[in-house]
Amino acid sequence: MACVPSFLANHGHGKRTKVIISVMLPLFGGLLLLFLLVRSFFASCKKAQTKESESREEQQGYIYNVLGFNGRILHDNIIEATEDFSSDYCIGSGGCGSVYKAALPTGQVVAVKKLHRSEDNILINNLKSFESEIIALLEIRHHNIVQMYGFCSHPKHSFLVYELVERGSLRMVLSNNEQAKELDWKKRLNVVKGLADALSYMHHGHSQPIVHRDISSNNVLLDLDYEARVSDFGTARILKPDSPNWTSLAGTYGYLAPELAYTMRVDEKCDVYSFGVLTMEVFMGRHPGDLISYLSSLELTSSSMSNDQQVLLQNTLDQRPSTPVGQSAQDLVSTMKIAVACLNGNPQLRPNMQEVSQALSRP
Repeated sequence: MACVPSFLANHGHGKRTKVIISVMLPLFGGLLLLFLLVRSFFASCKKAQTKESESREEQQGYIYNVLGFNGRILHDNIIEATEDFSSDYCIGSGGCGSVYKAALPTGQVVAVKKLHRSEDNILINNLKSFESEIIALLEIRHHNIVQMYGFCSHPKHSFLVYELVERGSLRMVLSNNEQAKELDWKKRLNVVKGLADALSYMHHGHSQPIVHRDISSNNVLLDLDYEARVSDFGTARILKPDSPNWTSLAGTYGYLAPELAYTMRVDEKCDVYSFGVLTMEVFMGRHPGDLISYLSSLELTSSSMSNDQQVLLQNTLDQRPSTPVGQSAQDLVSTMKIAVACLNGNPQLRPNMQEVSQALSRP
């Protein structure tokens, strides 16, 4: 058998190696390119899904970018701070929802109003109009109106985020004998004036009036100085000049204007009536109840108010504060007359809140 020269054998081996390398390199390069393309494709899909998810969350109404937080983070912080709205953190309840106290990681403490399920359905079904309402309300800045920071609408729960007002609702203060006694007549008159100023600002301080629709002692909060703050704009509506402003019934029984029994058209005079009821509640220390129908029939003026009517009104006053005297007594009588005018059964005969605010500001 002939021997193959060593240089020829090495040369053959080298050729085979070159062939293998020339085949493998393009194959490996192709596989690497395919891997990079597939990876890029899946990364692109994931990014698109993330954007779609974020867009879907925005459409579902996750909380707005407020308080300097990302909306989703603030949402999660509130859920954690209230332990998924545990009753341990509940500080009040009303017709539309329950209010919870939430301490955020920044140290700021806020009030969170979680709307009842029936309200959730309304918010989800009418999210676009609801968002436009909230966006406008976020622009409200008034000393006697609780500042709203944002909201969240979600299939599981919907809530609004407000600044926390220390003493809680007016109803809570009036139901506590010690606090009601401390709420003297000067403070009570100031509460009524603050409420009138807030409603005047809402009705007349914007190009489009904002109607609260649920003015009640549950939705008026008091700070440490007993200054009134209007709260809970979950049912508020912006009145549009070229619209009939028809809406579903909203509000708290006992404060609703009588015309809402036969019409769903909402206007500023509905708030005026509720203001009249609440003013009487501030002075009586309790809801006026059946006395409202009698008061609605009165036409009190300085010349026509009878002695019997004066005695009746004086006898309805809350007995826990000391008896009003001097200027406080005079202011009390004049303010009660204004409240009765606001309770007129004919909405056209009620004063508007700008007139009320100006009347209460006169020395």
